[in-house]
Amino acid sequence: MGQRTRIGVLALQGAFAAHAERFAELGVAVREVRTPADLDGIAGLAMPGGESTTMSRLLVTSGLFDELKGRIADGLPVFGTCAGMILLASEVLDGRPDQLSFGAIDLTVRRNGYGRQVDSFETDLVLSTEPDGPPFHAVFIRAPLVVAAGPEVEVLSEHDGHVVLARQGPVLVASFHPELTADARLHARFLQEV
Repeated sequence: MGQRTRIGVLALQGAFAAHAERFAELGVAVREVRTPADLDGIAGLAMPGGESTTMSRLLVTSGLFDELKGRIADGLPVFGTCAGMILLASEVLDGRPDQLSFGAIDLTVRRNGYGRQVDSFETDLVLSTEPDGPPFHAVFIRAPLVVAAGPEVEVLSEHDGHVVLARQGPVLVASFHPELTADARLHARFLQEV
């Protein structure tokens, strides 16, 4: 990672400030992305947790959806957490009829698959990239549930038999909120794609 590497953080809604903090802790320059012009010069993009249907609408009204879809198709590394995972999935169950997704990772996800806000929970996960390392403390808030993963998807962690962390090419997704912990290991892992 050179000093000129800049990571974008989609800043339309959701926990974008927490992502910016994790990247800053790793010494990476961050740009908040709200318009298509904000994509210029970034080496990767984090898509935060939040409300996926709202984010889908804001991506369209801001003019970002089509521009970002093209850049992702051209290989822009993307890290999606919770709502970001939903936006990157190939199929979304229980979404609004007008909800869009980028189809960047071959996953079928169910919005709020772990339940409502009151069903939110925290747990420790084993990362396949560090099987003997310390567990990763994961925060699940109205999290998407992975129903199916395609053959090209690399599973990096599971919880109760369900994929919760995965990658396909330069796309990394988590159904939980790694940005809400002080552990920046997954942000550092994403930077390996940049």
